[in-house]
Amino acid sequence: MIVGLTGGIGSGKSTVAKLFELLGCKLFISDEVAKQLYFNPKIKTKVIALIGNNAYLNATTLNKPFINSKLFNNKLILEELNIIIHPAVASCFNDFILKNKNQIIINETALLFEANLQNQVNKIILVVANDELRIKRTMQRDNLSEEDVVKKINNQLPQNQKIKQSHFVIYNNETQLVITQVLEIYKQLMLL
Repeated sequence: MIVGLTGGIGSGKSTVAKLFELLGCKLFISDEVAKQLYFNPKIKTKVIALIGNNAYLNATTLNKPFINSKLFNNKLILEELNIIIHPAVASCFNDFILKNKNQIIINETALLFEANLQNQVNKIILVVANDELRIKRTMQRDNLSEEDVVKKINNQLPQNQKIKQSHFVIYNNETQLVITQVLEIYKQLMLL
C-alpha cells in the first residue's frame, strides 16, 4: 500500500513520517531525494541553465537562500524547476516501490497536491497546524524571516483545500497527542 503523507511547511510532517517508520512502514522522503538529485550532472546542468551558477555554493551544497529568492518571487521559474526535478523524484520512487513490495510505503512529500500526485497513492494523510505555529517553527528551523515563510506558505495549496482531499488528518497544534493519532491511523492502514 502506498500512502501519501503531506502537509504545509512547518506542519510537522517529517516528525509524523518518522513515527510511521518506527512502526515498520517504509519511508520515502521526496524532499531529501530531490535535494540529492540537484547534484545529478544532467539535472545540475538544467538547474544552472534555469537559475544560474549561484544555485550551488560548491559541489555538495545548494545555495538555498538564492534558490528560494528565485522560486518564490517567480512562479514560472518554480514551475520550470518542478518540471526538471519531479520526474526524477518519481523515477526514484518507482524504484523504491519495487524494492518494498507488500509493505506500507509512506511517501512524505510537501507538494502532493500541488504536483498532482494524489492519484498515485492509495491513501492520503495530511498533517495540519495553525499558521502562527507553522510560521514560528519554520522561522526557527530554517532561520528565515516571517516574510519568507509566508511566501512559502502562499505558494502551497491552503490547508482547508487539502483536508477535503485527504483520507486522514493529523492535527499538530500542540493540543492533541500526535503519537495517538499516528497509532490510530496505522491500525486502520493495517486493516486495509
